[in-house]
Amino acid sequence: MSTPAPVRAVTIVGGGTAGWMTAAALSRLVAAGVSVTLVESAEIGTVGVGEATIPSILDFLAMLGIDEHAFVRATGATFKLGIEFSDWGARGERYMHPFGAAGRDIAGVAFHQLWQRAARAGVADAGTLDDYSLCTVAARQHRFDRASSDPAAVRSTLRHALHFDATLVARFLRAYAEAAGVRRVEGRVDSVALAPETGHIAALRLADGRQLGGELFVDCSGFRALLIGETLGVGFESWRHWLPNDRALAVPSAAASDPAPYTRAMAERAGWRWRIPLQHRTGNGHVYASDVVAEEEAHRLLLAGLTEPALDTARSIRFEAGVRRRWWEGNCVAIGLAGGFLEPLESTSIHLIQLGITRLLALFPDTGFAAPERDTYNRSLRRDYEQARDFIILHYKATRRDDSDYWRHCRTMAVPDTLAERLALWRGAGRVLHDRGELFTPASWIAVLAGQEPPSRAVDPLAATLPLDETERFLRHVRDMVAKTAAAMPRHADYVARHCAAPARPAWGDGGGAQTGAG
Repeated sequence: MSTPAPVRAVTIVGGGTAGWMTAAALSRLVAAGVSVTLVESAEIGTVGVGEATIPSILDFLAMLGIDEHAFVRATGATFKLGIEFSDWGARGERYMHPFGAAGRDIAGVAFHQLWQRAARAGVADAGTLDDYSLCTVAARQHRFDRASSDPAAVRSTLRHALHFDATLVARFLRAYAEAAGVRRVEGRVDSVALAPETGHIAALRLADGRQLGGELFVDCSGFRALLIGETLGVGFESWRHWLPNDRALAVPSAAASDPAPYTRAMAERAGWRWRIPLQHRTGNGHVYASDVVAEEEAHRLLLAGLTEPALDTARSIRFEAGVRRRWWEGNCVAIGLAGGFLEPLESTSIHLIQLGITRLLALFPDTGFAAPERDTYNRSLRRDYEQARDFIILHYKATRRDDSDYWRHCRTMAVPDTLAERLALWRGAGRVLHDRGELFTPASWIAVLAGQEPPSRAVDPLAATLPLDETERFLRHVRDMVAKTAAAMPRHADYVARHCAAPARPAWGDGGGAQTGAG
């Protein structure tokens, strides 16, 4: 039996964030003799579901050899230490999901268990879990600095991500990819030809009659899913019964004079609003369920919540939460919206694009497109999406709100068994277990659960073995060190101005497709 030939031609359909991230990552193959071609049409607007990211974006930049400060400067970015949630557990409450852990474990006991025991015992100055997180305390003071490499230093607990302009990101990555030899073709795909003997994609026919071949095709065509869905017929699995929001409105407003180093997610009557500060503007949006709130009302709430003047009219996006039943079918791999969508509540969209790309590189096929690679890819991407899905559902399920049918439904709805098991552990003795390789760490789950759920019914037996007075002194010490370290950090705006200030930019990208969302 002959060995299948290596893949020598990769064709990416669609630009935007997903397409150009893929092209930039695959550009390393050009030096090995692989042609990488991206086809996109300026006539087709893009929906960039990400202006806010999670810390893994820094790994992607490092993989490409891109200097972080240069990237921040070119994309009008700011830094992000976490996400603040307002009115999610109950109206009038707020908490932070920081990227760095709160406190530190002691004697094998998780820090949040020490804090929870003290709070339940009535220790007067136990405060909230936010008080023990350097990311949270610094973010609320609008301070930012890079993490210390000394694990004994409080500043080592800092972790950050980025807010950026998705239009400028696509432009930056396009320049990077083209400089490495990626070829861009301007045109709209009119039809797709399949090889009769295999059912694989053989060629793309453009609207002007040109044909583009390829051996491996990457579908970055967005919600349309031109290759994976329309052509190859891979079905879509809806998760709307768990995540009922299906619309978003987005509008840019003027830049804040003192941009916060965190994203804001503010719960509304039937959805939530985001606020994302960039160097040259502020991104704002309203994600909502259209069967509960009319677009006119959603628009009114969005504009009423702006803190700076709007710079454009609001743009509307329709979506449905869910995934393709397979991301890799035959010789086609779907990345980004073509493969699945989760609302941008926890800024996972760009991370899921990144996972799709890095797994494709790890399992890069030959022209035999063997089943083990496809099956492994599909199985791992499903696990990634389901884990992110459960974490997002958690925000809706773990609520005490009772002021609308929407929130009553969320609070009482059945959830996936995987999430139900986690909730049962937390509600018993505040325990959080973590699977290896899982996107969200125990610190992330603890932040959301402690921020929205009442304290668990029982104290962890391990925490109860430590003398309460020693625990109280330890908590006071941690809180004091966090406060002093945060106070010594530079202002976020000053850090950006000193290291990576962007040149003057237009207020809304280059006027192209909508680049919206907190994901």
